[in-house]
Amino acid sequence: MIGRAAILLIIFIIATAVSLRQVNAPTPAASAAAATTTTVAGATTTSTSHPGATTTTTTPPSRVPVVVANGSNVSGAAGSISTQLQSAGWQVLPAENATSNVTASVVYYVAGFQPSAAAIARLLGVPTSGIQPLTSAAPVGAVGSADVVVVVGPDVASKIGTSTTTTHPATTTTHPSTSTTHPATTTTKAKS
Repeated sequence: MIGRAAILLIIFIIATAVSLRQVNAPTPAASAAAATTTTVAGATTTSTSHPGATTTTTTPPSRVPVVVANGSNVSGAAGSISTQLQSAGWQVLPAENATSNVTASVVYYVAGFQPSAAAIARLLGVPTSGIQPLTSAAPVGAVGSADVVVVVGPDVASKIGTSTTTTHPATTTTHPSTSTTHPATTTTKAKS
């Protein structure tokens, strides 16, 4: 009798353990809902249904309006950076001047566009501390439909390239019956 009771007790414990695993195990539908990744036309969306988890959406660069504002003393810095971003596929709006000069470049973003701002910051060499939400405190005027605003500071502007001047001195060639003078020439690469 005691042997039967011990066997029944062991069977009960095993059955209980198996039942608890089945109750606590996620169902295939719940596992599928837990993390879903979708890629459509270059945009990747990853969503999770875990409490406290975040949702990340990356919009293709061609669908992210970006405005670049010059907050440095380098003439044409916003235009140069705009050209660089446009070459990388970003939808660039007309460049403008910042309302004040800044000490370091900042990439601002509107809600939902932090991944795009981070990609632009990496492209320009702006540290992650220079990626911030766009607020009224940003040194820019009206940004229109921009989802990302780049304020170019001296750190990024200094990487743009500097003006170069090449001077060729005047030369004089004398032949017995003729004299030819070539004027001095100056070539200047203007900042854009």
